[in-house]
Amino acid sequence: MTQFRPCIDLHQGQVKQIVGGSLQDSGADTNYVSPYDAAYYAELYQQHNLTGGHVIALGPGNKEQALLALSTWKGGLQFGGGVNNENAAEFIEAGASHVIVTSYLFDQGQFSWERLERIKAETGADKLILDLSCRRTETGWNIATDRWQTVTSLAVNENTLSELGEHCAEFLIHAADVEGLQGGIDQELVKLLGKACSIPVTYAGGARSLEDLKLVDQLSQGNVDLTIGSALDIFGGKGVTLEECIAWNAR
Repeated sequence: MTQFRPCIDLHQGQVKQIVGGSLQDSGADTNYVSPYDAAYYAELYQQHNLTGGHVIALGPGNKEQALLALSTWKGGLQFGGGVNNENAAEFIEAGASHVIVTSYLFDQGQFSWERLERIKAETGADKLILDLSCRRTETGWNIATDRWQTVTSLAVNENTLSELGEHCAEFLIHAADVEGLQGGIDQELVKLLGKACSIPVTYAGGARSLEDLKLVDQLSQGNVDLTIGSALDIFGGKGVTLEECIAWNAR
């Protein structure tokens, strides 16, 4: 059964909701800047037992807030953003239930099995989440790295999902082309994930209402969880309330 998964997105040291496809080294188009710090949201999620949420550092300058969130709810949140084999253990020790990795796994644009084995040696597959966030291409979807700026040659398809699923605990997949736009989910991608993933997977991108939770549940046969960001009332959104999402998970 599809579950709502919470998030804490960090950009330039603040909790924000941005338009994912706009993220550049110089900044990003921003939907919402929170007056609260990351600990506020970690405590809120802990209060309602909203497990499996992720803290994502979008670029530099976010480590202090990330560690604050992880220490507020130890074991309750995942962390991603600049994770590699040298720092993964630090974030787990700081309280992350899992670490999320993408860009480190690519060497000059090519997927590196050697790097995957290196980080697995630090975390174990049971605490490793592969972020296969992607952009649409002429043939389907390809993984995008470096804050979704670089589209790699690795396709998100049944073969990739099956092969990589043997090396991690979960997948996290942002549809970067629709992330933050509140224009609806990528239905074809959700269908693919529901069919091809044999491990837990969370989809993010474009969700705008409670109806999208129902739609993801239907399209994926309950096999894909959903993150809602910019449309959520706690991030200034008008599409759905946190209370509705809590009730959905409890049904």
